[in-house]
Amino acid sequence: MRENNGFRKFSISSVWLWIGVFALVPNLALFLVSFLDRGEVDYFIPAFTLDNYLRLLDPAFVNIFLKSMYLAGVSTLSCLLIGYPFAYLMAGAGKRIRPWLMLLVVIPFWTNSLIRTYALVIILKNQGLINKLMLSLGLAEGSFSLMYNDIAVFVGLTYTLLPFMILPLYASIEKLDRRLLDAAQDLGASPLRSFWHVTLPLTLPGIVAGCILVFLPALGTFYIPEILGGAKVMLLGSFIKNQFLVARDWPLGASASMIMTGILIFMALVYRLVNRQADGSAQAGQNAGAA
Repeated sequence: MRENNGFRKFSISSVWLWIGVFALVPNLALFLVSFLDRGEVDYFIPAFTLDNYLRLLDPAFVNIFLKSMYLAGVSTLSCLLIGYPFAYLMAGAGKRIRPWLMLLVVIPFWTNSLIRTYALVIILKNQGLINKLMLSLGLAEGSFSLMYNDIAVFVGLTYTLLPFMILPLYASIEKLDRRLLDAAQDLGASPLRSFWHVTLPLTLPGIVAGCILVFLPALGTFYIPEILGGAKVMLLGSFIKNQFLVARDWPLGASASMIMTGILIFMALVYRLVNRQADGSAQAGQNAGAA
């Protein structure tokens, strides 16, 4: 018994040490740097200022932020609309088919996402696969390119982040108590009404978790907009990367990073609230069924 307690304390301490060294300390450092001034030679100098956050009110950055929110939101919505039906079918599939469906979700992780993004260039570029297909079907008169625009970035974000939506949705749908659906059917609810009032509320934590896992990377990734969008598409992740590696303006990059951290904290609080409500609804449904 003492050995188990010792191993448990060691495991928990190791996890907290890992989180502290590689997560809390770097984020705390970024938070402090965001209030420092930029140096002419050094990355930053120890001079307290709020100018870095005031510079984020510049119309140029506001446009970048709003466009990033828009593309990340649209990509998240598309992943949800595609991923929820797939996760629902996978959760209801037989034991023989389910591993193969899961394999389809996991296969993209076997290849580096950067390589998969370059593979999209072959499909979307001028004289690419889509271009040739459209020409062969007579749907287009001349060659065209889907590259270097918002559509290309949207396709890249959706394609890359779709598995991150499917997996939490599947985990949430798979543990759904089917007796609640049977009870709704016995009470005369149609399949659509049963889905809207039973399935959707109980799987809402999986929806929120999937949206967090898609929205935040879509907001912060920089290689997809740079490869598929070129210089025409600048998103928040690209802006932060440029401040750290190109402009060498670490305080401004740190303040922009804190904006993303604030969005992360807000979405984590929303997930916690939704998870509590879903647990309460499931418990109430089970109590009603037992009664």
